[in-house]
Amino acid sequence: MAKGKKVTVMGTGNVGSTVAFILAMNGACHEIVLRSRKVSVARGKALDMSQAANAARQHTIVRAAQSPKDIAGSDVVVMTAGAPRTPGMSRDDLLVKNAEIAKIYAKEIKEYAPNAIVIVVANPLDVITYVTLKETGLDECRVLGMAGILDSARMAHFIYEQLGIGAGQIRATVMGGHGDTMVPLTRFTTVAGIPIDDLVTRTQLDTIVDKTKNGGKEIVELLGDGSAYYAPAKSTAVMVESILKDTKQIHSCAVYLNGEFGAENIVSGVPVMIGAGGAEKIMDDFKLDDCQKERFKKSVASVQEMVDKLYELKFFE
Repeated sequence: MAKGKKVTVMGTGNVGSTVAFILAMNGACHEIVLRSRKVSVARGKALDMSQAANAARQHTIVRAAQSPKDIAGSDVVVMTAGAPRTPGMSRDDLLVKNAEIAKIYAKEIKEYAPNAIVIVVANPLDVITYVTLKETGLDECRVLGMAGILDSARMAHFIYEQLGIGAGQIRATVMGGHGDTMVPLTRFTTVAGIPIDDLVTRTQLDTIVDKTKNGGKEIVELLGDGSAYYAPAKSTAVMVESILKDTKQIHSCAVYLNGEFGAENIVSGVPVMIGAGGAEKIMDDFKLDDCQKERFKKSVASVQEMVDKLYELKFFE
């Protein structure tokens, strides 16, 4: 356990609750606070998790925030709060609604937990990470979005599905936006150290990439009601533990870019070294090929379009 460490999870839906549960079962921190507008739900889930922690012989304390003040002293804040897209809701409607929710919680962080590192999970991920950064006023390295780890895990699964070997030994790496605009970095993708290009054909790799881009959509269709949360939650927990334990591990995360990979004043997913200081180093000391450059440029442009929309609506004060 990271001694004395405190993690606040904002949002007690499937993703937020599962993040908290994983951290409690791992004994990753001393205290977990669940922050939700539905305090009774947060209290119920905190009670359930606390009992589970005792069953697991862990010392983690899980409790519900009664007010924003209860997030004070948090080392890490995980923002999962957000609204799902409902029938009749446009893409812009969802963008504005979740940006407004992020703004509310960002102000709480700014006032009560200004020394925390923030991990954003709400969608549209890159834009909400940008909003959170601007509204909290935190240093650029202290606000990270979770997406690259999830997309990399999905890609690893589909590689295993194609090969039928290497489960647990597949290391996939992606960058760019979450979903359709992700950019696979195939030369950094291996199975037990063997480059993926030596194991699959170009056509097979293209199929794997397409499946990865639609990985979340496939789960939504299969569930019929709801979306993925186990893999997103575990991916988030990996980031939290990297920060609390200061591991210096390298993962793809959505961070603010100021010239890296040719992107300026925008958030996108790139490989970063994660430690106690958050995104401690952007790993930009490698070159993208022409195809990857073009894909990344399009990915950044899609995020910029949504950010520009918020500025047009005078969202930022």
